[in-house]
Amino acid sequence: MNFDTIEYAVDAHVATVTLNRPDKLNAFNNTMIDEFVQVWKHVRDDDDVHVVVLRAAGDKAFCTGVDVAEGLHLHQNVWSQDDPGQGLSPRANKVWKPVIAAVHGMVAGGAFYWLNDCDFIVSADDATFFDPHVSYGMTSALEPIGLARRVPLGEAMRWALIGLDERMSALRAHTIGLVSELVPAAELWGRVDALARTIAAKPPTAVQGTVKAVWETLDMDRNAAYAVAWNYPAVGNPIGTAEVSRDGFVKPKWTLR
Repeated sequence: MNFDTIEYAVDAHVATVTLNRPDKLNAFNNTMIDEFVQVWKHVRDDDDVHVVVLRAAGDKAFCTGVDVAEGLHLHQNVWSQDDPGQGLSPRANKVWKPVIAAVHGMVAGGAFYWLNDCDFIVSADDATFFDPHVSYGMTSALEPIGLARRVPLGEAMRWALIGLDERMSALRAHTIGLVSELVPAAELWGRVDALARTIAAKPPTAVQGTVKAVWETLDMDRNAAYAVAWNYPAVGNPIGTAEVSRDGFVKPKWTLR
């Protein structure tokens, strides 16, 4: 698959998607949005893909949001407009395969279309997180709304309201649970690839069903989520059986995190 704004490759059931506009700090434009819609459809339909790694080219930024120099093309009728950034989100595009983000450098504003909807984030120790919207007199809504479902509300609001006057460090992001692990920048891609391959080696039906179960019940109250949750193993584990027999199963050597 050949694209103008991203790179796509699959190896050992791991699809690696690389934002590839480093000269624009990997800011997204309409072309990138359209290409992500294509990528997510391909990932959803291709059973050879078990896990997705999302990363970005260049040293300076994972993504700084929308490319303000180009802008985004919206329908002239305000009531016919859709949020263009929804094309970037794996969950908005019904992808129920694990998505791991590897972030570094500047991580700003619209980058959270991806980060809010990925399964977990591994960060280089040089990453900084900020939201420029209010500093430019623009309401920040979609990004902090999604972020408030991942971190404490006060952290999401501080991130959105202080704007360009403060950046959240990678260490702080790890402390509040936004990112699950910090690594030196030089080790980022290798570490995330190793995690992805560990997941990709597991039975894909069980992995995909787990992702779908959690994300589809995330906004339900506890009792409703539990009531619905039983349907997922009933579908994914026919007549209550596992894909892997416990007889002869060799447990892996676990690591402590």
